[in-house]
Amino acid sequence: MSVFVQRNNTFSNLNSSDSWVVLSEIEQRIKNKIEAIGTPLEEWGISINYGIKTGYNEAFIINGHKKDELISKDPKSAELIRPILRGRDIKRYSYTFSDLYLIATHNGNQKQGMLPVNIDNYTAIKRHLNDYYEKILTRADQGNTPYNLRNCAYWDDFFKPKIIYPETTQGAYFYLDKSKHFIDKTCFMMISKCPEYLLANLASKLYEYAYKKIFSSIELGINGYQYNKHALVKLPIITLDKVDKEILIKIEKHVDDLLQESSQKRKGQIYRELDEMIYRLYKIDEEEIRYIQSNII
Repeated sequence: MSVFVQRNNTFSNLNSSDSWVVLSEIEQRIKNKIEAIGTPLEEWGISINYGIKTGYNEAFIINGHKKDELISKDPKSAELIRPILRGRDIKRYSYTFSDLYLIATHNGNQKQGMLPVNIDNYTAIKRHLNDYYEKILTRADQGNTPYNLRNCAYWDDFFKPKIIYPETTQGAYFYLDKSKHFIDKTCFMMISKCPEYLLANLASKLYEYAYKKIFSSIELGINGYQYNKHALVKLPIITLDKVDKEILIKIEKHVDDLLQESSQKRKGQIYRELDEMIYRLYKIDEEEIRYIQSNII
């Protein structure tokens, strides 16, 4: 035991009031490089919010067959039916659509002058929800009527380009959604003025490793991790004003290419090129890169 301690001991500065972890010498170098040049996301002016909480998914989340049925009975139903993604559907730079849809009977927004959905204007959807009336009547998450979803101050954000990610995940599964998908309560969405650039950082091997091993993530089992909002906003990321414009353009183009590419071989090549650019931004050397690559599960 004495020999093991002598060979593996390390010195850590634990004077900060923030959460701390004991790091090896090489991990401390990586951490210091990120912190020296990065700015915590909480200072970026971004917003992060969770997905829709229906209070009773069986009534408000339907499959494609039920969607088609409701629209065939009443074409106005299409106004309220939105494609929805769950945490398990989201991958790195992509998603798997499970043919699920939200009945988006929102509760309005007084500040924006948006009135709650009047279910009486949507006869087929009302009949469908009436099949679950006893359940939706007693649920906690509801709006002005049992037919309405709970208040949501950021409803408009679902229609904007947004980075979405599962709260519980096995990897850095971040995706830039430009197709107005809604998300359920197992996901979060991030609104930013530079989503492509942020996505390149968050989905990189450097930041997957940094979040999991350095910046105090919540571990769930052997391979699972929780991308907790309060921990995520502490991640230091280099701001746009410190990035060479040509490099920034190249990063954003690579992200756009990844989001559109269908070939897995080509995607793998773009992943590697993006990772290399992110490593260079933070001056991560070859020894540190090898260490990161060998320690990502």
